[in-house]
Amino acid sequence: MNYLIGIDVGTSATKTVLFDEKGNVVSSVSQEYPLYQPHNGWAEQKPEDWRDAVLKTLKEVVAESGVSGEDVKGIGISGQMHGLVMLDEAGEVIRPSIIWCDQRTGAEVEDMLSIMPRERWIEITANPPLTGWTAAKILWVRKNEPENYKRCRHILLPKDYIRYILTGEFATEVSDASGMQLLDVAGRCWSEEVLEKLDIPREWLGKMYESCQVTGQLLPEIATATGLTTDTKVVGGAGDNAAAAVGTGVVKDGTAFTTIGSSGVVFAHSSQITIDPKGRVHTCCCAVPGAWHVMGVTQGAGLSLKWFKDNFCQDYVAQAEEAGVDVYDLINRDIEKIPVGSDRLVYLPYLMGERTPHLDPDCRGVFFGLSAIHTKAHLLRAVMEGVSYSLADCNDILKEMGVQVDQMMACGGGGKSPIWRQMLSDLYDCQVKTVHQSEGPALGVAILAGVGCGIYESVEKACEQLISVNKCSEPAGENVKKYYEYHQLYKRLYGNLKESYKELAAL
Repeated sequence: MNYLIGIDVGTSATKTVLFDEKGNVVSSVSQEYPLYQPHNGWAEQKPEDWRDAVLKTLKEVVAESGVSGEDVKGIGISGQMHGLVMLDEAGEVIRPSIIWCDQRTGAEVEDMLSIMPRERWIEITANPPLTGWTAAKILWVRKNEPENYKRCRHILLPKDYIRYILTGEFATEVSDASGMQLLDVAGRCWSEEVLEKLDIPREWLGKMYESCQVTGQLLPEIATATGLTTDTKVVGGAGDNAAAAVGTGVVKDGTAFTTIGSSGVVFAHSSQITIDPKGRVHTCCCAVPGAWHVMGVTQGAGLSLKWFKDNFCQDYVAQAEEAGVDVYDLINRDIEKIPVGSDRLVYLPYLMGERTPHLDPDCRGVFFGLSAIHTKAHLLRAVMEGVSYSLADCNDILKEMGVQVDQMMACGGGGKSPIWRQMLSDLYDCQVKTVHQSEGPALGVAILAGVGCGIYESVEKACEQLISVNKCSEPAGENVKKYYEYHQLYKRLYGNLKESYKELAAL
């Protein structure tokens, strides 16, 4: 039998999964690494940590499986989007990667808008200049770290740095490159106009591929170190959300998914390019050749719950360790007892600023309505509801744009929570489904690898064969009404606080 590997270079960990050609998990290994925040609103990681995690998990996943390296035909790579990896002439990392949730580049976004009108940015890159995206980070390094910029010879995204480690190739693919603000998204190629306006050398950027195209094969030293062979092909892969779409079967019109990882995303497939002229949601090339997706992004989704758990839930952590259960299972158990709306407590999930619909790097998290009746369980439920309100904002904009969705899938760590899925179903007022296949991005890029290696006819055909629905949450009538009212209040709170956020940022 043929086998495929999916590597997902996430924010908290790298997960490497070995699948057989029927989509079954043979073995899976994860490796965590730290996030660094040198200043408020900054977020960095060391590419070397990703490299070490990938090589370690690749070796272990092959060794644990007992599968011959010769039978592993292809590797797909997924990863966190927008991160800036700068390499020197020798291919060595110059500085830590400025990752997706970093918000330091407000001044550089203004610089970009002075270089070219907002409307032209949207026309070419399908999105307005954004603080979290790669182009502004390049300008920040040029302005603030000229010695590092002078050394730069290669600019890569996180997963594409891993491709370089595995194959020696400097390459990328259309879905992840769409989030750099350097791509002609309609044309699926680098924009010469943008590169000229920003004075970024074209030769610094990798060769462009579609997500299922073969970009290289394993280097001899990598094959030896991991138990694979130099015949193992590495395909373009995809950004984490485009990969998750394939892994949940969202590869044709009318399909969409919500993922709750560190960030949260509402993602809809489209065979036609559809751009929001207001720039509130993002249009990118998707992993299906010749197609696009529209997505809204909540910066602090699962990140909000993890932040609260890490800082205020040591009792839950201790109980979980003692009982040998997942800490989030205990949290779900307790918040189920709290009513819809958390007894008039509303959380704004802006720990790292916000993208959809506000595009505001200065807004910050808020608990609104705190009173003496509220317990830790109330705050936990309010966090999950606040993230859900933000995701509902994203979904509302897709509807406004005429993107019709017949089915909503749920994935990511938060998608495993039946309570969170129910919140989404009530707020979207539609069914929210999960699939039996739980590996999301890793499965998605493994499928892309299978297409590139000729194991599957196409991405769509592969998903028809491999992806099947598991659970379904139905909207609960009374909850739909209550959540609608809370959501309207939630939306007004940002407007009420907008100027105060700017004052806070200036202090």
